Amino acid sequence: MARWKTVLEILMLTTTLVTGAQGAEPADRNVTVNGLRIHYLEWGSADKPPLVLLHGIARVAHTFDHLAPHFAATYRVIAIDMRGHGDSAWDAKGEYTVEDYTKDIAALIGQLQLRNIVLWGASTGGRVVQMIAGQHPDLVKAVIVEDVGPERPKEVSNRRADRMGKEADGWANADEMYAQVKIENPRTPEPLLRALVQHGSKARPDGRIVWKRDPAILNGFVPTELWATVRKVKAPIIYVLGGASNIVPAQTQMDIRRELPQSEIVMMPGLGHYPSDEKPVEFVAIVDRFLAGVRK
Repeated sequence: MARWKTVLEILMLTTTLVTGAQGAEPADRNVTVNGLRIHYLEWGSADKPPLVLLHGIARVAHTFDHLAPHFAATYRVIAIDMRGHGDSAWDAKGEYTVEDYTKDIAALIGQLQLRNIVLWGASTGGRVVQMIAGQHPDLVKAVIVEDVGPERPKEVSNRRADRMGKEADGWANADEMYAQVKIENPRTPEPLLRALVQHGSKARPDGRIVWKRDPAILNGFVPTELWATVRKVKAPIIYVLGGASNIVPAQTQMDIRRELPQSEIVMMPGLGHYPSDEKPVEFVAIVDRFLAGVRK
């Protein structure tokens, strides 16, 4: 197997596999909402309908680099670093609940004057897009939710707390970080994991490599139940779940079908919490089919 010289070359190869063409580099942009600078990446033309992408907890906007170019011919693609993550500002009060993220995204949508929005969120980002769609049904055209439902049980929040505690002191170098990430994400292609390390980490003053995030985000990663807002979602909504994940149990799936009759649930067998990383081509095909139905 050939050894690629840079993470960029590897990432471009993966993008080619997903999109069938080399993806354009995104524009870096910033807005200030609720007193915080929020950074986002943008692909495509501003005259196209918006597709807003929200990452999971402890991830960043660049999480979508391998997927966004595929949609840029049809959409104005906006991938956001949520507060406390990536190149966005940290909240001085350590406020990082789903509701806190949601108010930032709602303010950004208002500032950019977005309408007829397709929302796509992974993990915590998936909880936020459900909230936005329930709070602002007049603005939302469709919703894509990746491996979460309206509930975060205690065992999920406890698991994240344990993991962040173990990661607090970081790693000696990027290769050491990558080795750990690979163990935790055995089905994800190497190019995506190396890109995650590249864009999602930073060096501390002592040289240790740590995740590019506010440690206080754990304050908001608490048991959460969002049904009061989520049941108000009117737009078509698809939940794409990893078959090897237990984040959205069978009872929650039944509740979704009952409360949101316009919803669709698609299970990707054998995949984990980030199916769009593990099988990006298959995931994109599911999203393309869903969006084609929405546009009819």
